[in-house]
Amino acid sequence: MRLDALAARLGCALRGDGAVEVTRVAGLEQAGPGEITFLANPRYAEKLGATRASAVIVRPEVETAQPALLTDNPYLAFARALEVLHPQPKPAPGVHPAACVDPSATLGEGVHVGAYAVIGAGCSVGPCSVIHPHVVLYPGVTVGADCMLHSGAQVREGCRLGDRVVLQNNAVIGADGFGFARDAQGRYNKIPQVGIVVLEDDVEVGALTAIDRAALAETRIGRGTKLDNLVQIGHSVTVGEDTVMAAQVGIAGSTKVGRQVTLAGQVGVAGHLTIGDGAIATGQTGVSSSVEAGAVVSGTPVQKSREWRRSSLLFARLPELFARLKAVEKKLGG
Repeated sequence: MRLDALAARLGCALRGDGAVEVTRVAGLEQAGPGEITFLANPRYAEKLGATRASAVIVRPEVETAQPALLTDNPYLAFARALEVLHPQPKPAPGVHPAACVDPSATLGEGVHVGAYAVIGAGCSVGPCSVIHPHVVLYPGVTVGADCMLHSGAQVREGCRLGDRVVLQNNAVIGADGFGFARDAQGRYNKIPQVGIVVLEDDVEVGALTAIDRAALAETRIGRGTKLDNLVQIGHSVTVGEDTVMAAQVGIAGSTKVGRQVTLAGQVGVAGHLTIGDGAIATGQTGVSSSVEAGAVVSGTPVQKSREWRRSSLLFARLPELFARLKAVEKKLGG
């Protein structure tokens, strides 16, 4: 593709020769002739001079020897360049002979259903959605348009997926929430989980992630939210729009997570809490109390991230400081 054509597709300004041909996207160090690369982080600016790429995507203020696409968000332009230059193959519409589709299910125009997929009674799959092999939709499931359900994904009875939802391999949507009541003998009795899960438009769910159905109403994941692999969302949780959760995040039941929240890897959140819009919890934070909007928190027990960093610097010195304290007490006769 000519560079000027790519610039128009991406909405970038062009600097230099627009007739340059690019066919692939590659990293700064790996790129060669015919490829376009990008610089999003100024820390790697020294590598820009050594790249063999035919073109680069950079911020307008960055000088380059190569022709460049100029944008205030090079990382986003890089992602869109991948979509243009590396289009992902999409299976042809149709139902594989080895699939099992209940006669009462409704499939929209252009739907693909792979081998050994099961689509239960009363299900509805929207136009141009792809159901890969071994996906199981329990009865009454609704899947919107242009969704991509990868092999092994399971969607339990009555759950609803909006448009352009992506389920990675072996994601489980709508398994029973973890609810039990103890009797007088201390035995656990299962509480029926009769609610559903709702995934709004443009939600992506990572591989082996589980989102539990609500006990009574719904567990809801807001539009545009992205969940990494091995995330656990408990029953009756609500998550706002454009929130991101990294691998191994766990959220206990009935917690409310706001919009544009960031939960880094292995964050654990207790139940019945509220995490405000725009809050950030750094890796391995144990959130045991509600978090105000915009706060950045760390540690266990959770505290403001700045305070946690200060405390962390002191942890390694605790033996030394304790010894000094004992010496002062001894000197004072304490």
